[in-house]
Amino acid sequence: MAVVAHTEEDVRLLARLMRAEAEGEGPLGMLMVGNVGVNRARADCLDFKNIRTIRAMVFQSPGGFEATQKGYFYQSARQKDIDLARKVLRGGRYHPASNALWFFEPAGACPAQWYNQPNTGRFKAHCFFSPLRSVCPSVY
Repeated sequence: MAVVAHTEEDVRLLARLMRAEAEGEGPLGMLMVGNVGVNRARADCLDFKNIRTIRAMVFQSPGGFEATQKGYFYQSARQKDIDLARKVLRGGRYHPASNALWFFEPAGACPAQWYNQPNTGRFKAHCFFSPLRSVCPSVY
């Protein structure tokens, strides 16, 4: 069962986003970006109030993903990307992004917090940050 309602177009959009944001991080890194996207669509808290669809999450502005904000969201989704997107849409969670709403690539070590949100870990180049359960229970 899907954790976020979606269409086939939404699956391809999420797959494109995952590829644009984390292709260099491999399949697991792409799955983690997918977790962040799905969490944002479910969140209804902080910067993600009224973001209820995959399309709204992918194209959120301001506050959205760099790929769509800075113009590197141009590659199509390959079948392997679509398969990964389906995994997260079915509820797959991948630590440290399981409950994360944000990630970024710092020049050095991951900070303990980012905009007052605790660091949940690092995968390759990206640091992940999850809201406190009391602030955003819908992502847990």
